[in-house]
Amino acid sequence: MNDIAIVGFGETQVGLRTGRSSYDLASEVVEEVLEATGLGLADIDGLAIGETMSETSNPFWAVYMSEHLGLSPTWLQLNGLGGASTIGGVARAASAIRDDLCETVLVLASDAQSSYPAPEYGAHRAEFQYPTGLKGPVGSFGLLTRRYIHQFGNPDQALAKLAVTQRNHALLNPLGTSKLRKPITEADYLTSKVVSDPLRMLDSVMVCDGANALLVTSTENARRKGLDIIAHPTGYGEITNFNVREQLADITRTGFSVAGPRAFKQAGLTPGDIRMLHLYDDFLIALILTMEQVGFCEPGEGVKFVLDHDFSYTGDLPLNTSGGQISAGQPGLAGGGLNAVEAVRQMAGKAGERQVDDPRNALVTGIGAIPYGRNWAVSNAMILERP
Repeated sequence: MNDIAIVGFGETQVGLRTGRSSYDLASEVVEEVLEATGLGLADIDGLAIGETMSETSNPFWAVYMSEHLGLSPTWLQLNGLGGASTIGGVARAASAIRDDLCETVLVLASDAQSSYPAPEYGAHRAEFQYPTGLKGPVGSFGLLTRRYIHQFGNPDQALAKLAVTQRNHALLNPLGTSKLRKPITEADYLTSKVVSDPLRMLDSVMVCDGANALLVTSTENARRKGLDIIAHPTGYGEITNFNVREQLADITRTGFSVAGPRAFKQAGLTPGDIRMLHLYDDFLIALILTMEQVGFCEPGEGVKFVLDHDFSYTGDLPLNTSGGQISAGQPGLAGGGLNAVEAVRQMAGKAGERQVDDPRNALVTGIGAIPYGRNWAVSNAMILERP
């Protein structure tokens, strides 16, 4: 699977209520990608862009973004996978390039959710759920965490460790939102405000604004144009609405039990081969569930796995070295791109103070949507390897 290459990346500052539009943020990140690679707009003939919360009402979001950026793509993909859209976009770009529909694809995510909040999304029925106290993802993840505790025991010790690890990484990330650039302790986590019992404030993302992008082309084209090949996407798995036909699904069982093994099989690797984890982290409990279900440990053993490993950037299994969404800020539905770009940045050796030693490969995951009474709707996993 080395025929596809990631040759560039970019990311804006993640900011809280910046007042900037998604178009504005996207323009900045595209300029960064072009400057880093030496390419021009005419070299980009494919665009894979994620849906947003700030532009939810715009049915022509992808088309207008192309116009705004000055692009005339021969292949255009609008991904509605939520936080799974960026690595989903890379996978779809790879297929389009192999099918000769385009040559070089910009995988773009841009959202200004904290500046332009969207109305409620259709499947979330506020009139039924809000009166019972179930308000959006925070309520759903509260239920999910409670179920995990019922089945496997209290994960607080592991969650506290993850919170501090990611915050320490965010302190080394100049692109993280300034409001979160404050050190925390495990005691700070354990005493933080409960927002959806047993979910705490420090379990949760802060919705912000920001944009990020990856540039994808064929390895052959990259060599022909003299571009640096940063990473190859060698394995990918995805599933939407896992166990959808189960009337009373176990909400601690996720689609990562399908997507993770599929990605490892395609790459010819095992969890023991992975050097870095860049896991989607809208809520900390998602990290434990992801580790369990992609195959690092058995269900219910995630707490022990977390306590047994060093997830710092100098540790044996570095995790979300930019701080993740939890501590760098979640740029709306562009949040999934934040961890993907960090994985590529690490593989390019450009992570500065938080640079991982020997970033030979990485597991990147995405999550999209969380309906009532079920686990999240979209699970995907991608393995990146350095050439």
